[in-house]
Amino acid sequence: MKIVYTDKHAQHDPQTFIVRGVKQRSAEQPERATRLLAAAKGAGHEILSPKSYGVAPAATVHTPEYLDFLETAAREWAKLPGASEEVVPNMHPARAHASYPKALAGRAGWHQADMGCPIGPHTWEAALASSEVAVTAADLVRDGAREAYALCRPPGHHAFADMAGGFCFLNNSAIAAQRLRGKHQRVAILDVDVHHGNGTQGIFYERDDVLTVSIHADPAHYYPYFWGHAHETGAGKGEGFNLNLPQPLGSGDAPWLAAGDTALARIREFAPSALVVALGLDASESDPLQGLKVTGAGFHAMAQKIAGLGLPTVLVQEGGYLSDDLGPNLVQFLAGFEAGR
Repeated sequence: MKIVYTDKHAQHDPQTFIVRGVKQRSAEQPERATRLLAAAKGAGHEILSPKSYGVAPAATVHTPEYLDFLETAAREWAKLPGASEEVVPNMHPARAHASYPKALAGRAGWHQADMGCPIGPHTWEAALASSEVAVTAADLVRDGAREAYALCRPPGHHAFADMAGGFCFLNNSAIAAQRLRGKHQRVAILDVDVHHGNGTQGIFYERDDVLTVSIHADPAHYYPYFWGHAHETGAGKGEGFNLNLPQPLGSGDAPWLAAGDTALARIREFAPSALVVALGLDASESDPLQGLKVTGAGFHAMAQKIAGLGLPTVLVQEGGYLSDDLGPNLVQFLAGFEAGR
């Protein structure tokens, strides 16, 4: 399988992550990508570098104000007296009858949903490069490849059109899907990350040309808490084109794969001509975030089911954090996908 990767991701090395009020280093570390790359190379997959596209593809799903904020925030933050090395907001307006502020501290609260997405000196460059990885993979598929894997870091599926969150800045899966829409009338996104793809849902929530489906740990008890519930089915033209399949915490292979069958049935009904898979490996039983208990065999089986759709497919890396099984789980998923073809 063709795998797109850039080492520019390492320019983003977030140090700030608040858990129950305690500051610690983020779980979203550069080593994630280097482990995944090593595993892919070891399995014999072909590694390609991304093309340069600039900000234009990201601008198809993100707002101008948000992109400007991401590009300039770290530079402007560093000019503030006593500022930390990373942009971390100390307030969030919840958007309730709120006005867009001029002050950088206010804009940070507006555009950063939580304290899991600190912006460092080179976060913008890394996030933009990650989006170019996704676009390159999407172009490979759009131009005739059956599948391609975008080894994206930082991840993207928690990023809304104008808001970062949960380690995510630019929504790589949404950008890839929009890129595929240039050729395909209907595109489906299947998110198998342990966390709900709330940003992806938000971007396409009122559209009927992109079906969004997410299998994830129940947000009643797990991040992102406010989104990902079964009653969220879309709005306006998009009513019925969003499907959430929350799983009880600690669910293993059997219920996860059963949810996969439900997801694939809805995708077949939608009848897209291309697919994006938001590939989170953090549903693993050994992932440090401990939401679900999926085994390597489970990842292999899910990938085989997805490949059975027979659709041109872009696999976009989302979550999956440091454990001895991170690389092997990727190898299992890619092998299952190839077996399902």
